[in-house]
Amino acid sequence: MNSEYDQSQTTNASREANGRPERVRVVVTGMGAMTPLGNTLQETWDGLLAGRSGAGRITLRDPSNYSCQIIAELKGFNAQDYISRKQVRQMPTAAQLALITSDQALEDAGLDLETIDRDRVGVIIGTAGGSAMEETERATRKLENGRGRLTPFQVLRFWPNMPAFYVSQAYGFRGYNATLCTACAASTQAIGDAVRAIQRGEADAMLAGGTEYMVSETVFAGFAAMRALATQYNDDPTRAMRPFDADREGFIAGLGAATLVLERLDYALARGAHIYAEVLGAGVSNDAFHLIAPDPEGGGAALAMRRALADAGVETSDVDYINAHGTSTPLGDVAETKAIKVVFGEGAYDIPISSTKSMVGHMMGASGAVEAVTSIMTLKEGIIHPTINYETPDPDCDLDYVPNVARKAKVNVVLSNSFGLGGQNACIVLGRIDR
Repeated sequence: MNSEYDQSQTTNASREANGRPERVRVVVTGMGAMTPLGNTLQETWDGLLAGRSGAGRITLRDPSNYSCQIIAELKGFNAQDYISRKQVRQMPTAAQLALITSDQALEDAGLDLETIDRDRVGVIIGTAGGSAMEETERATRKLENGRGRLTPFQVLRFWPNMPAFYVSQAYGFRGYNATLCTACAASTQAIGDAVRAIQRGEADAMLAGGTEYMVSETVFAGFAAMRALATQYNDDPTRAMRPFDADREGFIAGLGAATLVLERLDYALARGAHIYAEVLGAGVSNDAFHLIAPDPEGGGAALAMRRALADAGVETSDVDYINAHGTSTPLGDVAETKAIKVVFGEGAYDIPISSTKSMVGHMMGASGAVEAVTSIMTLKEGIIHPTINYETPDPDCDLDYVPNVARKAKVNVVLSNSFGLGGQNACIVLGRIDR
């Protein structure tokens, strides 16, 4: 038992407050990450605090035909350093990354796989497409070149639900299982849904996260046609992602994954687990506005933020830091700034805000999970990572974006935002357990 906390105050599922049952509290006990800044969470965190960019010229494809020749790739990644050759042959890269970061998170959490009830542990993974586009192109080229039949695993390598399957299979977790494909909001929504599964009594613990590996000609060309990518920095890749800066022009893609172990608080305390933070609340909405462009007034994003704060039971004045969606797109950054002002009013000017994407790129469906573990490290360490490449203020983006240099701060409550194509919005509120 962890003596730092009073268990009598936390085993609350059956207690009543103000005439209503008090909600089950859910905490984070383990985390894992692989990002363009490092193949562990600590390496990633160190890179963020240093303000280091993970961007570079594309090496996984010939980039010469692309208007944007920049991507934030994993560095020194070899799947067989982590999983067997047989698994590598069967699994698409997105599933490999989900499995590797899940293994990191479970080791960090110290869950005893021999004694836990695996029927009460579930998995939810968020992704925009996983490796589906890359796998489709690879299979098509193979057929067109007449190089024989496809592997029996090929169809399964297309499907975005397979990362959740492989994680469940690896550990024998037979509990609640789902895959969310809500674009760039997917893994933030996955964390919120995993919390709900625990609160509904369907699980004692959940693995929740996101994974993305879109090394695809179709994706590169499609985003270029959408004019969503940064194209002016091909000779200076580390400057390409510049959220909230007046000279921003678009994002660059990022590759990676992150996984969190979530547990009922009383379950975590009973086994003496180390607790990083509590997931206080979650909110979801849709802009219902446009296929690509965000609501210019930030209405849908503001709704998701308000729902998350209401679910958490915290006031706007309680929020000490916002981890922004911050994609470096001309429309998106303005819309998010407006949404924050709608929710927080004049108080918006007093809240430090930063964009993890400025250093790791836009990891699509994995972004929210990476930003969640980043936010939790902010709670733990009391340091806010910067938004790099912030050089020229934009009068339409006039909040405190923690420009270029990390900042020490007392942070008890964090709001993390994720807003995706198709108007998908998801936000979570995280808090120090001893706040």
